Amino acid sequence: MSLSSHVTELKKKHAFLSEQVEMAQRSPGMDDLRISELKKQKLLLKEEIQRLSA
Repeated sequence: MSLSSHVTELKKKHAFLSEQVEMAQRSPGMDDLRISELKKQKLLLKEEIQRLSA
């Protein structure tokens, strides 16, 4: 897998997590811990994308 395709896949995963976080925040019964975990995963992906893009 080339670097650019790897970064593209990471961006897709980041976008998917963004959608998951938004849906979870709109759900009244969603656990705050689960939302925090999703946000942490999203942040880790963002940092990895930035590291690989630099």
